[in-house]
Amino acid sequence: MKLLTETLANLSKATGPLKGVTVLDLTRVVAGPYCAMLLADMGATVIKIENPGDPDLTREFPPMSRTSSEPLSGFFAQFNRNKMAVGLDLKQADGKATFLAMVRKADIVIENFRPGTMDKLGLGYKVLKEINPALVFTAISGFGQHGPNSLRPAFDSSAQASGGLWSMNGTVEEPMRVGTVLGDLSAALYAAIGTLGALREAERTGLGQLVDVSQQDSIVSLTENALVTYTETGKVVQPEGNGHPFVRPYGRYACKDGFVFFGAYTDKFWREACRTFGDEALASDPEIDTMAKRFDADTYRRKVKPAVERWCAARTKAELEAMTGDRFPLSPIKSMDEVVADPHLRERDMVVTVDYQGARFDVFGNPVKLSGGTLEKGASAPGVGQHNLQVYRQWLGLDQAQYDDLRLRGVI
Repeated sequence: MKLLTETLANLSKATGPLKGVTVLDLTRVVAGPYCAMLLADMGATVIKIENPGDPDLTREFPPMSRTSSEPLSGFFAQFNRNKMAVGLDLKQADGKATFLAMVRKADIVIENFRPGTMDKLGLGYKVLKEINPALVFTAISGFGQHGPNSLRPAFDSSAQASGGLWSMNGTVEEPMRVGTVLGDLSAALYAAIGTLGALREAERTGLGQLVDVSQQDSIVSLTENALVTYTETGKVVQPEGNGHPFVRPYGRYACKDGFVFFGAYTDKFWREACRTFGDEALASDPEIDTMAKRFDADTYRRKVKPAVERWCAARTKAELEAMTGDRFPLSPIKSMDEVVADPHLRERDMVVTVDYQGARFDVFGNPVKLSGGTLEKGASAPGVGQHNLQVYRQWLGLDQAQYDDLRLRGVI
């Protein structure tokens, strides 16, 4: 493991709290690759393993590079930065044997196949833990590794639908999925947390474990108070649109050049808003001087909503953001061009440049900010099988003849 760590360090100057941890990343698309990327950003040596004849399909996902003559994907670069990549056909006997040899030297395996796939390959957790008892095996799937629905195929929308989020989002007339792959992204985050917890236990006891993360489970955990509201009161939460179920004013309001979120619903924030907009009398108006009164639907429609709409309609997003400052919650509803230009996000390195085979993409950074730093700045994403030589010859210890034989037969 030391030689591989040094090899990666020479390629990317790897440091970080997970330096020395080796991850075998068998995953594709978003949930698994994002989980492994988070570990790589913190210094883990992540080896992305792809079938040489059928690599991660996101290598063909848009947007493609504007400047490269080759079709290089910014989508792939974003979720696979800071990784090494090797080719390996797990369906061939020598591919299985090579993978098992890698597992003996690894700390973590991450996969996001449908449950049972790894077992069919003869590479399930029960097999792998026999050859490496300290191995952390993280499995991400639509519905989990057990349960009556575990074998069902799933995408992000499957989780949003079956986990309840779709029914809560949008409006009563038209429930909508959340406009990003939240089932994938949340599963990736929970998988990273579970993987690190299991790794800590393995380091302490020498025993790894299976980390089972379901997209559906992940979505259920993001439904805030909807589940306990139902179990306690029998009420099924309905979509609130841009509003909130129990506080007002809190939502979307139109301004001169778009919309803002206005959230001054507490008594303190409401008084600040009234002062900021020159309506001090509203702060002491006996009809709306408490949070409970302002939440009353009729009172809100008659007195609160018109005041907030008047304040916002007369100003631009930038004017509203500047005048409210840190007095109370108000945020422009930004389009992605405005997000990318946001100087606050720029200062926090939430837009970083990743190199992918000579193409350069600006992608999102890592929201985990460690005082010792993370590795997303100046990162690169690997080509198919780019690190075959370093991994198989230098780390795994294959001799040249073995390496050439596997390569010629398409195993690697």
